[in-house]
Amino acid sequence: MFRPLALFIGLRYTKAERKNGFISFISLISMIGLTLGVAALITVLSVMNGFDREMKTRILGMIPQASVMSYDIMPDWQGLSDSIAEQDKNVLATAPFIQLQGMLAANGQVSGVMITGIEPEYEKNVSIVDEFITQGSLDQLKAGEFGIVLGESMAMNMGVGMGDKVTLVLPEASPSVVGVIPRFKQFTLVGTFNISKDVDGMMGFVAMRDAGVMLRLPEGAQGVRMLTKDIFQAPAAAQKAASLDDNLYPTDWTMTHGNLFNAVKMEKSIIGLLLFLIVVVAAFNIVSSLIMLVTDKKSDIAILKTFGASSKLIMQVFIVQGMIIGVIGTVAGTILGLALTFTVNDIVTYIGQLFGVSLLTSGAYPVDFLPTQVKAVDIAIIVIASFLLSFFMTIYPALRASRIQPAQALRYE
Repeated sequence: MFRPLALFIGLRYTKAERKNGFISFISLISMIGLTLGVAALITVLSVMNGFDREMKTRILGMIPQASVMSYDIMPDWQGLSDSIAEQDKNVLATAPFIQLQGMLAANGQVSGVMITGIEPEYEKNVSIVDEFITQGSLDQLKAGEFGIVLGESMAMNMGVGMGDKVTLVLPEASPSVVGVIPRFKQFTLVGTFNISKDVDGMMGFVAMRDAGVMLRLPEGAQGVRMLTKDIFQAPAAAQKAASLDDNLYPTDWTMTHGNLFNAVKMEKSIIGLLLFLIVVVAAFNIVSSLIMLVTDKKSDIAILKTFGASSKLIMQVFIVQGMIIGVIGTVAGTILGLALTFTVNDIVTYIGQLFGVSLLTSGAYPVDFLPTQVKAVDIAIIVIASFLLSFFMTIYPALRASRIQPAQALRYE
């Protein structure tokens, strides 16, 4: 079988036992360092991707990706929804809503809350809340019955369960014969959801007509929420929808949560850069091990040149040597990184149980587990960058080997 001479000699050098064991040790350390660097980079970026996915799914699944609000009320929100769907194919579904802010009171506990009045059959098409219902159902939100669906953590903190009453107090005051009193209404808990602690502790849902009654609004909706194919096209979708009527104005997720996702993206970039420096340091070890190998093999290089080996061939021999370290380290690191990615949640859970601590709590993070998402693009970039880095680190030692003069090298042999 044909095999290039440079590859043949390079592989022989790799397999042969060296007189200087320290060189072999340095080469092994270089390989292990590259393996660990690549593995750490793949694992951490996969975890960052997982957190990014969970945040987009859970947070953007609850808040409107894009919406249009009316300065007063939309009596014909169905017609507006149809017009939005017709003019913008990026919009997958729409749902009407009314928003109000207030306080919930029950069992001596008071908590601020953001209430959204919804039509359950439409809300299911644009929100993930129905997928995370733990008790009851959104379908129990019926006009005139004043039911409410709350986050599980809020219901627990207020000490209420299914069928219990909670009082919704609005900041608007109503005049009466006894003076000005706040507007309030009792609601019955008909469902709970569990998405993340932050969301569960601040949001609730009631029937849209009940929300309108609380705000003393006529029949209709305050706004129409949209689900889009691409969340990054949501601002454009909101602008298009607002152009349908002069009485409408657009809002989208970038106005409320854009900074949060930009921070996550920047954090991923910075962490990726810092971890890539580990790979760079490991690759620099390739330089030191090859330089030591060149010094150790001076006489061999001189003999090869005496037999007619060109400087180019000598360069190729030592490039092969360095790339063997790079290829083995990168492949082993990729395999180890993927293995850690798929088992890291179990590892973190085991460590937590072993030491009796909770490393992840839903109070500090959007989820109480370690999410991961492997992206082929990230893996490809890491592998290619590692290969290229390993290759460039072999050039200087290979050049140094190619410039060795046979007469000088063999003078003291």
